Amino acid sequence: MAFGKTIFNLFGKSPISPLQTHMSLVIACEEKLPDFLEASIANDWEKAEEIFSAISKKEDQADEMKRQLRLQLPKSLFMPLDRGDLLDLLSLQDRIANRTKDIAGLMLGRKMSIPEPLHEQMLGFVASSIEAGRQALKAINELDELLEVGFSGKEVDFVEKMIGELDHLENKTDQFEQDIRHQLFKLEQDLPPIDAIFLYQIIDMIGELADLAEGVGGRLQLLLAR
Repeated sequence: MAFGKTIFNLFGKSPISPLQTHMSLVIACEEKLPDFLEASIANDWEKAEEIFSAISKKEDQADEMKRQLRLQLPKSLFMPLDRGDLLDLLSLQDRIANRTKDIAGLMLGRKMSIPEPLHEQMLGFVASSIEAGRQALKAINELDELLEVGFSGKEVDFVEKMIGELDHLENKTDQFEQDIRHQLFKLEQDLPPIDAIFLYQIIDMIGELADLAEGVGGRLQLLLAR
């Protein structure tokens, strides 16, 4: 996709469509993480490197789109949306892609081995975080409808329910994180200390993906309340 001066020619004068496209790109980046994790579990680092390259490419595209949106977003918008709110949403979205690349990059760089007892839990944990991201995308995709109805009526109730489901998914991911941390604690004594430290870091970063998705929902909720 060409960005630069053509971005609003592609999506029209409203910044909503490119914001939604950016979020779609971010989630497409995040959705490559399960395949990366499976490759690392299989110690197939050649495949893992290929997937990391694909993650990096999408993260770079998201970064470029973020930069162009920031540069070209009008100083004043003739719609019930504050420029600062849109930039905050954009920043939260972009951090999901950044964190996805961080996770894959750290694991690839250290060729991190996930202890066998954690394999299934880690895959479920990643899937749960991605599910939260997808729910955030669904909510962002309702912005057009919200604008059409002036942030009022049944559409607001519908989006509120979506945000409530997003909160539920983030809580589910938190529970995954707690369970995995507890399991890792029991395995610590059999692991090199440095490996355990980096495993805890990876767990934190995966949990952060869901936190950021919830942050997108929280920002939307603030828009609904105004």
